[in-house]
Amino acid sequence: MATGPRLELRHSTALVMTPQLRQAIKLLQLSNLDLATFVAEELERNPLLERDEGLEPGRERAPADERVALPSADADAATLFDSEALPAPNAAPLDAAPLEAEHADSGDGAAPESVGAGEGAGYRAARHDGSFDTDERGIEDVPEGPRSLREHLSEQLRLAFDRPAERLIGAHLIALLDPAGRLSAQPPALAAALGASLEEIERVRARMLQFDPVGCFALNLSECLAAQLAERNRLDPAMQALLDNLELLARREMRQLMTICGVDAEDLAEMVAELRRLDPKPGTRFDSAPLAPLVPDILMRPDEAGGFHLELNPETLPRVLVNHRFHARISSGLQGAERTFLAERLAAANWLVRSLEQRAATILKVTTEIVRQQSGFFRHGVQHLRPLILREVAEAVELHESTVSRVTANKYIATPRGIFELKYFFTTALAGLAGQIHSAEAVRSRIRQLVDAEPPAAVLSDDAITSALRAEGVDIARRTVAKYREALHIPGSAQRRREKAGPLWGKSELSS
Repeated sequence: MATGPRLELRHSTALVMTPQLRQAIKLLQLSNLDLATFVAEELERNPLLERDEGLEPGRERAPADERVALPSADADAATLFDSEALPAPNAAPLDAAPLEAEHADSGDGAAPESVGAGEGAGYRAARHDGSFDTDERGIEDVPEGPRSLREHLSEQLRLAFDRPAERLIGAHLIALLDPAGRLSAQPPALAAALGASLEEIERVRARMLQFDPVGCFALNLSECLAAQLAERNRLDPAMQALLDNLELLARREMRQLMTICGVDAEDLAEMVAELRRLDPKPGTRFDSAPLAPLVPDILMRPDEAGGFHLELNPETLPRVLVNHRFHARISSGLQGAERTFLAERLAAANWLVRSLEQRAATILKVTTEIVRQQSGFFRHGVQHLRPLILREVAEAVELHESTVSRVTANKYIATPRGIFELKYFFTTALAGLAGQIHSAEAVRSRIRQLVDAEPPAAVLSDDAITSALRAEGVDIARRTVAKYREALHIPGSAQRRREKAGPLWGKSELSS
């Protein structure tokens, strides 16, 4: 066999991931809020992009042939009727209503003719001449911002201790608090780090345990609750014994707790009720950021024909324009690298607008198919949630399965039944005894219903739940029931029996 160099010509087809294609894929899997952040960054980098704020008073929109805009929220809509045929989206967008007249005085114009009854003369004058020289309000009228936990405790530290050494120890303890108000280091380690005696550390910490909020600087939950009970003068020997055995309370070992504390079932119930009124994490009153509301990306509402109407959330969907007028004005005088840069910015702006349009159309297309497949859930509830996989939706909308996966990632839809992640509607299938199939999510919901409806005297075991589901036509194994029960954070039958018979629920069986 002869060997040697030779020249060959081969023809092949390959998919090249261009930067524009990577950007389109990235935009597809972003939520509307993340997309708004990305668009804001692009607006800062690209001088040919501008945000479409709608028609404002005194501002004229450029001619249609000079701008390329993302379709309006009303244009990005699809309506689902009972039949499988989907009508075309509304072609005519609704014009945004102009801003009301009361907003027109935000600049340097004249003040309105009438002012509310609660507005004083100083306020009218300030609004009239555009300055605040005649405003009689002082800095003391400005509300104070929320104080942090460490600021609140540091103020009490300065009032509680006079010796610099004690203030130094107290400041170190404040610095070591976790968000719940617990001390994250042990006193022996603190004594070694500060060069102080353990007795002095404990003396300062014992006094700081009574700072507001009471219970901060505790080493564990038992000590935190004990400090709050002592402040209420309710820390008796029986309560202390209960605090020393909180693990038994967590397991609902009520009989053993009654023996240890030397009380009957009624007294134990009162003690447990008092513990439930305490704050196990007193530090969370401060420094707790408000929970961010879950903003949906798709809005769904019933229509008059008995179907559903879908649209992208206009409050979070960014709208951008390409300013061709600005490009035409400055491009004529540019040469060389500057002209090349401007051409690249124009191409990037046009690509971004097209990517946003394609993203909106793809999301609505996939969501429409999901709603059509799961129409039983939206009409009748979770028991009618059918098994669904990505491949079924991908084949129906003629997209790749990975594209459907990106569309449903990090997207939420607001429905008449609540806000759900699009991934929620994809569940595995469980076989039925009569050949039908059941959604795993529907089976989990049924397990929850069975447990919630069980009487205290007849708590259902996993075998009993399995038998009940089989009687309803679901072919399921006991280990699968146990797995679903644990995923729902439902304790076992033994613990549920103790919970439903314990003094937490006012039962008196334990006294017998």
